[in-house]
Order: sequence, then C-alpha cells, then structure tokens
Amino acid sequence: MSYRRPAGLPYVDAKTPPVLVLAGPVTRDEVPGLCDDVRALLRGTGAGVVVCDVAGLGPPGLGTVDLLARLELAARRAGGRIRLRDPTPALHALLDLVGLRFQVEGQAEEREPALGVEEEVEPGQPAV
Repeated sequence: MSYRRPAGLPYVDAKTPPVLVLAGPVTRDEVPGLCDDVRALLRGTGAGVVVCDVAGLGPPGLGTVDLLARLELAARRAGGRIRLRDPTPALHALLDLVGLRFQVEGQAEEREPALGVEEEVEPGQPAV
C-alpha cells in the first residue's frame, strides 16, 4: 500500500490543526511530495502545527525515521512543527534510540513545572 495525495487541502478551522495521514510504507520517491504537503498545509491554513497520523505506517524502520525527520525539517523551514498521532511503542523506542523528539498528540507539552499553591492568610494572622 502506498500513499496517494488527496486533491486540494482539507477544510480546517482556526482551532483544529491540519492532519496528514501517512498510510502504508512510504517510498523515497514519495517523501518530497509529503514535505510539499506539510509546507502547503502550514501556509494554506496559517496553523503552526501539522498533525501526522502515523498509525498506518506499519512496522517502523529507519525509512520511517528519515521520513519523519524530513517532514519536521520541512515544517520548521515553513515556520511550524509536526505532531505525531498514534505512534506505536516501537516507533517511540526507535525515535528515542536515534535521539529524535517529537511532540505527540495527547501528551502534555514540556514546560515549566507548576508553581506551588500559596495559602491565603487571614488578616491579623502571623505569616509563616
């Protein structure tokens, strides 16, 4: 099974990031077209992120890593990022092994830890 690009861009509202579904093993010849699709989705929708649904890619290999790295590079050059949807544990492990970090849909973004809760003090009560 190979990826076939749909005609035109999907309708996306301002709150929904565009989704690029990656299905079947993707050949090297298809990678430049997919990078073009990521750039077009970022520019056409004004979104800052493109969600890449990777559930249908099959067993991960170095070709998958290369594809995702190129899609991220294309997105960054267009002023955005990609976010993965439904990556398998094997894909997570392979990406960790090669040192690539991707934002995954449904996981909290890395940011500053929440500050402690401050207690309210009643007037006339000594501060602790």
